[in-house]
Amino acid sequence: MREFFKYVFATVVGFVLSIVIIGVLCFVIVVAAVSSMSSEKSVAVSSNSVLYLDLNQPITERTPKNTFGNLPIIGNGGKEGIGLNDLLKSISRAKNDDNIKCIYINVTSPNTGLATMREVRNALIDFKKSHKQIIAYSEVYTQGAYYLASAADKVYLNPQGSLEFKGFKSELTFFKGTLEKAGVEMQVIRVGNYKSAVEPYILDKMSDYNRTQVTAYVNGLYNTFLTDIAQSRNVQKDSLYAIADDYKIQKAQDAVDFKLVDGLMYKDQILDELRKLSGRSKKETIRSVTINDYATSNSDKETGEDKVAIIYASGEISGGEGNDNQIGSERISRAIRKARLDDDIKAIVLRVNSPGGDALASDVIWREVVLAKKEKPVIASFGDVAASGGYYIACAADSIFVQPNSITGSIGIFGLIPNFQNLLTNKLGVTFDGVKTGKYADIMSTNRPMTAGEKFIIQGELNRFYDGFITRVADGRKKTKTYIDSVGGGHVWVGTDAVQIGLADRVGSFNDAIKSAAKKAKLKNYKVVEYPEVVDPIKSLLTDGTDKVKTYYAKQELGDNYLLYQQIKKVMGSSGMQARMPFEAVIK
Repeated sequence: MREFFKYVFATVVGFVLSIVIIGVLCFVIVVAAVSSMSSEKSVAVSSNSVLYLDLNQPITERTPKNTFGNLPIIGNGGKEGIGLNDLLKSISRAKNDDNIKCIYINVTSPNTGLATMREVRNALIDFKKSHKQIIAYSEVYTQGAYYLASAADKVYLNPQGSLEFKGFKSELTFFKGTLEKAGVEMQVIRVGNYKSAVEPYILDKMSDYNRTQVTAYVNGLYNTFLTDIAQSRNVQKDSLYAIADDYKIQKAQDAVDFKLVDGLMYKDQILDELRKLSGRSKKETIRSVTINDYATSNSDKETGEDKVAIIYASGEISGGEGNDNQIGSERISRAIRKARLDDDIKAIVLRVNSPGGDALASDVIWREVVLAKKEKPVIASFGDVAASGGYYIACAADSIFVQPNSITGSIGIFGLIPNFQNLLTNKLGVTFDGVKTGKYADIMSTNRPMTAGEKFIIQGELNRFYDGFITRVADGRKKTKTYIDSVGGGHVWVGTDAVQIGLADRVGSFNDAIKSAAKKAKLKNYKVVEYPEVVDPIKSLLTDGTDKVKTYYAKQELGDNYLLYQQIKKVMGSSGMQARMPFEAVIK
């Protein structure tokens, strides 16, 4: 009888839990549907309005569908986010919108890369041609925040606030000692002396090759940073360098004295300034519209039957479908193929923001770019990073556009095979035994060291793929394999250097690349269409909602250390040959 009641109780509990889960899912779907309907409505802009730019929110390549609003486990930590495409369109539209009287920038710590920031800065600088004012205000400016804010006509800082201006650094974390203590040997096979993604697992400091390239690319990024600020603030670049080098900005007044900001103000004073700029009296409420709401009214200004297709390739490269933040070879290949076979699409822009990833998946996408190029012009536009596999998929394009602070190159390949024998056998007492029908039946086993024969086979495979990599680049860039090998070897380059050595064609914006594609296709009137379709949030929740929850809470617990966790997880989860950038570039 006791067993009977136990099973009955378990059944009832299971039934109740099922009802609760179904109820929660129904609630989420209803909320999503209502939110989706409301988000489709464009926002009316009142006269004499201030366009409010929150540049702390995530700036991705495309605006995510905001079906779930600000639910933190679904979105970007509770922040809505906006796509660079919509952000640039909105600023351009505001330039000629009589209802928009000025722009107010709020930025403390931007959530995007340096090349993306430069796209936004240039759009703001172009907006100023309308003779409308841009003012920026913050209580704290990080270096990235100040880089964005410096494009404004007036930059204000809280009297008790701070402005970070100290120069760039790139710090790598090495795990060799940790692995040795754990009894794990990381067996490395690579092609290219600069392919340093493996170094954190086999060294305790940077190699001379890696130090050389990191020094060059950090200095390149810093040069662009100082040059752009010097032009906007009308301060000599050498002076800016000295200010940072001597750490002269230690309190708010220092920022005024060295002409980095125009004044120190509290928020109420900024609001009075905005009233004045927008033609409102001190007693009147400021009329404002957020950049996110303003973007809902964006539309393609061009007309005509002809189209230019933008293919967004953002994130790490892997096989399969991927998503909006991961380049799946199947999904991106299908999008390129669809654009190639559509007779109304006359040109293609491949927008790449990727550090690379799976080598085979990169080749699958490259093949579709080659086929598309035979049918119509293909122009590549690089964002913050288009390195290793990210460069691979674009090297066949007719022309490659970069920002001066884009990170690219890293033409090389590597493989990591961990050996857990010492950990499992010597420390935990786990042993292995078995039978095999061939000498190499257990090649790449992780419970013993590789044999000389296995190393020879795997190195040969990597050598063949690297030879194919430089061959594809040489064909696409119309260079010799010997030359590509000389600038390859895993070497990372900034955009300006990439143009100089022939890995890219010109420094230009995302919009410049679109215009170039239209010009090459001899189009005067055209529409811009975007592929692949943005992933539906409900589908995303049902397919990888658990991963989103885990990622959110991991970020909350680990904070800045989440990057280290992500790096370890990425390497341990990688399989096959990797065409991946050798390090994470995080500069604030």
